[in-house]
Formats: sequence, structure tokens, C-alpha cells
Amino acid sequence: MVMPPFIAAELLSEIDVPSTHERLASLIHTNIVPRLIERHSRPAGGKPDPHRNPSVGDIANLARLVLDPNIQLSSDFIRKLEQAGHSVEDLFVTLLEPAARCLGTMWDNDECSFVDVTYGVARLQQLLALGSHSHSVPEFSQKRSVFMVTLADEKHSLGITMVETFLHAGGWAVTPLHRASIDQVVTMVSHEWFAVAGLTVGSTGHLPQLVSAIRAIRAQSCNPAIGIMVGGPPFSDHPERVAEVGADATAVNAPAAVLVAQRLFDIGAARNWQAQAAEAVHPMQPA
Repeated sequence: MVMPPFIAAELLSEIDVPSTHERLASLIHTNIVPRLIERHSRPAGGKPDPHRNPSVGDIANLARLVLDPNIQLSSDFIRKLEQAGHSVEDLFVTLLEPAARCLGTMWDNDECSFVDVTYGVARLQQLLALGSHSHSVPEFSQKRSVFMVTLADEKHSLGITMVETFLHAGGWAVTPLHRASIDQVVTMVSHEWFAVAGLTVGSTGHLPQLVSAIRAIRAQSCNPAIGIMVGGPPFSDHPERVAEVGADATAVNAPAAVLVAQRLFDIGAARNWQAQAAEAVHPMQPA
């Protein structure tokens, strides 16, 4: 089984794969599958849309296959869904991210351990990267870096600390900067390459400052395709604010944030490849 770079090396020695499979199999079939089925068996408008949502059988099959040490089984299954007309984005929204979200809920409810959740999210990350072909990015481990920020006036950092913990466990190189000024944020992103930046705020009063920070990151980042995810109470019940502040995504809990970061990495990698290909065909002429 090939797990790194989807899980921190120091956690590998703590994972008893057979017993973890057994625990997660029980949890997924009794908790995750019913939650996903409930969510996706009642599409908007009350009419099923087979071209958008995986079936109940698809959900149950993935829950079973993702626990097998042979990643080829679950990756073949995802490939078949893509061939049937499901895009990677569809599968992320309707299958993979909700599964990570449910793992986080079970962890919150003390139904499974941190290691259990980490293992499950790692396998979901692996499937997502395989589906997006970002597993073939050169120097993959070094590229999977994330910059986590709380702004200067933000006093509450517990939530972002938990996200940082799960990101590190999921094999990400995490650079935290708490209670930072926009100038400090700009200095970091202009001198160091990050695949993703994560910012959190505790109240709507900090949204204007967040907008300024996101604009500065977009303008000054070494990575022109940097993905930006945001979190905190202002986005919990108002996901439309993600676009309003200029970010790319949000996540409802720490395990889901790991999968969201992976998806942003995948999108950014594709954009960078396209830019490099365009430059190779039409190189910039010297002034």
C-alpha cells in the first residue's frame, strides 16, 4: 500500500491497518453511508438526477473499497464513475468531501479516533489526487504546502489550530502565521511558494480585512494559481460569502478542510501546467 505523501510519516507507525480497516468499515457502513444516502437520495426539487449524483449503490461500494489496502480497486471504481459521466468535481461534491465531513462529525462525537479519521481522509485524498492526476506532480511532497493565517485583530485561533493539525497529519507542510498583519502575509507569500492559503475569521466585522488580505495574496503570491480557503463562523451558515470575499472554498470541519485543500491543490496544479504549456508554445518576448 502506497500511503505517503498522504499521511504524516510519524503516524504510520501508530496505524494498525487491519484493525483500522475493521473499525472504519463498521463506522462507515453504520454512520457515513446512511448520512450520505440521506443527503443524496433527496435532490433539489425532489427528482433524482442520475447524471449528477452517485447512486446509493455507488456510495456503499466506495465506502467498502476505500478501506481495502489495494488503492487500485477504489481508483478503478472512481474511473468507472467518471466514464459514466461524473466529473471529478461532481464526485468531490457528492461523494468524497461529504465522506470526510462525516468522518469529522464522528470524531467530534467520539465515535472514532484521530488516527482513524486521519487514515480515512488520507485515502480520500489519495483518490482525489489520482482522479485529478495531481499525484504525478514533480516533487509532490514539497508542492503540497499550505499557509495558515489568522489576522492581527483575530483573537480566536482554536479552529484553525485544529485544521493545521489535520493538515499536517494528512501529509501537508503547514506554515502557520497567527495574528498577522497584511504586510506580514504579503512578505510570506511573495518569498515562499504555497499551494494553498487558509484564512479564518471569527466575526463578520473582520470580513473587510479578510478581503484585503485575499487580494494581497492573489497579487503577490509566488504561485499565481494559489488556492484560498476560508473558515470561521461567518461562513458556517453563509457559504455564499466565500465568493464575496474572493476566496475559492470553505470547509465545515477540519477533516473536510484537508480534502478541500487537496482539491484546491489539484485545480492549481492544472492551471500551472496550462500556463507552462502556453509559455512553451508562445514564449514571452524580451522588452
